[in-house]
Amino acid sequence: MNAKDLIVQGRTALGIELGSTRIKGVLIDYDGQVLATGAHEWENSLVDGVWTYGLDEVEAGMKACYTALRRDVETQYGVTPKTFGAIGISAMMHGYIALDKDGRQLARFQTWRNTNTGPAADELTELFQFNIPLRWSVAHLYQRILDKEAHVRDVASVLTLAAWVHCRLTGQKVIGIGDAAGMFPIDSTALDYDEGMVQKFDALVAKRGCSLKLREVFPKVLVAGEEAGTLTAAGVALLDESGNLQPGVPLCPPEGDAGTGMTATNSVAPRTGNLSAGTSTFAMIVLEKQLSKLYREIDMVTTPSGFPCAMAHANNGTSDLNAWVGLFSEFCDLMGIKADRGELFGKLYTHALTGDPDCGGLMAYGYYSGEGITGVNEGRPLFVRTPDSRLSLANFMRAHLYTSLGAVKLGMDILLKKEGVKLDRMMGHGGLFKTPLVMQKVLAAAVNAPVSVMATASEGGAWGIALLAAYMADGKKDGKLEDYLEKRIFGGLTGEAVAPDPADVAGFETFTKRYVAGLPAERAAIEALNW
Repeated sequence: MNAKDLIVQGRTALGIELGSTRIKGVLIDYDGQVLATGAHEWENSLVDGVWTYGLDEVEAGMKACYTALRRDVETQYGVTPKTFGAIGISAMMHGYIALDKDGRQLARFQTWRNTNTGPAADELTELFQFNIPLRWSVAHLYQRILDKEAHVRDVASVLTLAAWVHCRLTGQKVIGIGDAAGMFPIDSTALDYDEGMVQKFDALVAKRGCSLKLREVFPKVLVAGEEAGTLTAAGVALLDESGNLQPGVPLCPPEGDAGTGMTATNSVAPRTGNLSAGTSTFAMIVLEKQLSKLYREIDMVTTPSGFPCAMAHANNGTSDLNAWVGLFSEFCDLMGIKADRGELFGKLYTHALTGDPDCGGLMAYGYYSGEGITGVNEGRPLFVRTPDSRLSLANFMRAHLYTSLGAVKLGMDILLKKEGVKLDRMMGHGGLFKTPLVMQKVLAAAVNAPVSVMATASEGGAWGIALLAAYMADGKKDGKLEDYLEKRIFGGLTGEAVAPDPADVAGFETFTKRYVAGLPAERAAIEALNW
């Protein structure tokens, strides 16, 4: 059956992911082939010290993204989609969207980027003996309770961004287990919130004079393959301004960008790992067993099927790198040179490989916001060098590529060196891997292991959530999620593995030692630069 017929008959899966700088939609067939795409650019705002998006921006962005995808379908195939076999929604994990019993927003949406939850995260970590990162939803909720914010008494629901959008589309307050694992600790045997910790939390907030119960306000947990409601008429209105889309399309559980990253890289089975490189950067390894002890630098989350997964998550990834490339683009304009932005990225990244393996002594901290792994609660982007550093364009770009993985590498070193976690394969995905081979070499040096990138890597999480929708619609006959991905999706895909270069590995180790040694300069910048 050709693509046009599949679209007309609705034998397709639509995935939409709300990332930090772009909302992207991908339409695929049940074998994972991309049929059409659409996107909408957006950006978070810092309002009264809080990183946020307006929920009206979310609604407008969803509509713009879907419209772009619909027009791509119409241009390519001459038909307008009226239904799909399944839809999946994914978004940035964590954060805090608080609603009252009528679904009205009670407080400003706080994204994963906020680090204003330190007291709550510390207290919950001690109570649970389980790492609760600053960005987790339960930390945001408990911090609001500690701060005695008036809106807490009216809280009926606390959702992630993906769960909120899914609820708007279906009316169902549910969440995929991978996204849920960024709200509250998960019991991978029960495939649900950890009941012992739930009871501890409820008792804790009761002592604070708060009557809410976690299971009443947090969404119900579902796993990959389960149906999570159907598209309502109100949901259609949120998506399709043309009015052609029909209600009744089933939706898979909404997932976070970690789960979709695992899916998009076939990293859902034990001893597999992936790194997603974007505005935030995170690396994950699916574990064979639990870690030997608690590490504040490591998040314990799950795959969309519920396998335990260790994550090293950095709030800061490519924002500062993108800003510097923007500066070079401005210089080209000043000189009357027409430089395509994509070509400029490619040339600068490729040129970085000609630099010194240790970046010539140059150092950068792309901290637009706080960084949990290094214990920095605010951000000041910083570039520093010593008088004898070797300043060149290649070293400058290489330093910014290295530092985009700097905090993540510290977490990965804990897993690979201290815990001895086994890693059979590492996959890279996200926009930073668009330039061939460059970030593969950098990541291979960081983890001292081969790194592969599939041709689909740049489609990222939107393709991943589309795969989860396709699995629910047609893939369960192939068995578990990992079987479906291995047999039907990745069996015919190839990705060249890049082995680590010993000189690059040694250079990255030197860079990392300097990165750690220079952190007091970053902290000093935060104290001194307050204008």
